[in-house]
Amino acid sequence: MSDFKQYLKRILIIALVIYVCFLLQTSVFSRYRLAGVTPNVLLCVVATYGFMKGRRHGILVGFFTGLLLDIFSGSLFGCYALIYMYIGLLNGLFKKQFFGDDLRLPMILIGTSDLIYGVASFVARMGYKSQYNFSFYLLNIILPEVVYTLLVSIFVYYFILYINNWLEKLEKKGSDRIGNY
Repeated sequence: MSDFKQYLKRILIIALVIYVCFLLQTSVFSRYRLAGVTPNVLLCVVATYGFMKGRRHGILVGFFTGLLLDIFSGSLFGCYALIYMYIGLLNGLFKKQFFGDDLRLPMILIGTSDLIYGVASFVARMGYKSQYNFSFYLLNIILPEVVYTLLVSIFVYYFILYINNWLEKLEKKGSDRIGNY
């Protein structure tokens, strides 16, 4: 039963992190635009959980994060869930190369993920709105969003890393306590 409680606690905390970052992305950062774009905080969450915890966590966090965006965006339903799920999967492939204190790999993966997200969003929008000017979209929306997301992701990454280390410490403490009985 203790394993179930720890698992449930982890799920609830991840859901809370997703919800808080959703609120940050949709309310706080939408008021503080740089170059006309907002940072993709939820993408930071998906990428971070992907390379921190592996493919399965990346897929699940990506799917539910994308589903949350799909529900509140009103655009093509399921598109964000699919994109974020694949981004979580791709970041999960780098779990073995992940070291918590090294910031280079997370920044490269988050930047690449945002670039992939931007291109995938363009392709999805192009399919039903017939917008074909990719170079304009790349220079004026995708690249500024990547830069802004990378700036914000430093704080989001360390926040999630702190929460993950805290949870692992609690889980280890709980399993040590059970092992002593």
